[in-house]
Amino acid sequence: MERRKILLASCGASLLAKSGFSIAQGQAPAFLKAGTPIKYVVPYAAGGLTDIVARAIAQRLSENWKVSVVVDNKTGANGQIGAQYIAQSAPDGSQLLAITLSHAANVTLLPNSGYSFVRDLRPVALLIGSPMLIVVPENSPVKDFKDLIATARKRRLNAGSGGNGTPQHLTMALFNQLTGTTMTHVPYRGGAPAVGALVGGQLDVVFANFPEAIANVQGNKLRALAVCSASRHAMIPEVPTTAELGMSDLVVENWNAVMIQVNTPDAVVDQYSREMVRIMSSPELEAQAKRLGFTLTPKPASEAAVFIKTEIERWKRVIQAANIEVT
Repeated sequence: MERRKILLASCGASLLAKSGFSIAQGQAPAFLKAGTPIKYVVPYAAGGLTDIVARAIAQRLSENWKVSVVVDNKTGANGQIGAQYIAQSAPDGSQLLAITLSHAANVTLLPNSGYSFVRDLRPVALLIGSPMLIVVPENSPVKDFKDLIATARKRRLNAGSGGNGTPQHLTMALFNQLTGTTMTHVPYRGGAPAVGALVGGQLDVVFANFPEAIANVQGNKLRALAVCSASRHAMIPEVPTTAELGMSDLVVENWNAVMIQVNTPDAVVDQYSREMVRIMSSPELEAQAKRLGFTLTPKPASEAAVFIKTEIERWKRVIQAANIEVT
């Protein structure tokens, strides 16, 4: 099992039931037809951060609304298969979609996906954020963030990612643009394999998802140079942020949000939005989130819409400047 899945599954075990669970407890909300379950589509594999968050919400939504909620992992095409499924679903409020930063980037990277993210889906709520973490091998001659910039200007470094157009790749591209450097992008099939290659000395640096790298940082196998955030992270308070190092434009969070079919009635979206914000404001979930390395950022549909629009535009500029393509 990949290190990432081991870490997330062990830390998040108390949040969720086993893969494919559903809970049925009485009367469903008025907008659901009798006996109709809520399907929560996660367009990534079970065991990852997006899946864990979705299952935590699904469990509490089921308990609070007395309705069956089923998490359905529809993977493939950088999250597009699951997204297209929801975009083409009935607007009856019975199906939800988990999304990440990758979906905002996909608007530019994959414009011909068989659906329109902007026209066919609408936001329900923003859920969590997790900063990117810049890491190098523990024995790397690169000792700090400024040293990384200086070294990258002297020679071409190999930077790993979870694949073309992933948050790791996009953060690396943004770093290059801000520092005038050019790193060699080395894509892997997932963030965890990239981190593993870095531990093994096959790469110079990874702009990693925080939960995928933190165990190796704490285990003294990787050295964290900077957290891509505005404030220091409680799990590694000794590591400076990109903002305090003079690079506030390199504040990057991978985030999770919930979408629904665009023609779903406003009243249904509002009901979901209020309930999800309430769930994600739970002190219990907040404490568990901290142990996983992410922060709860519950925002209702209106605020989520503004945030996602900003993210689409931000990553469009980065992608076009770096000429990033996904085929």
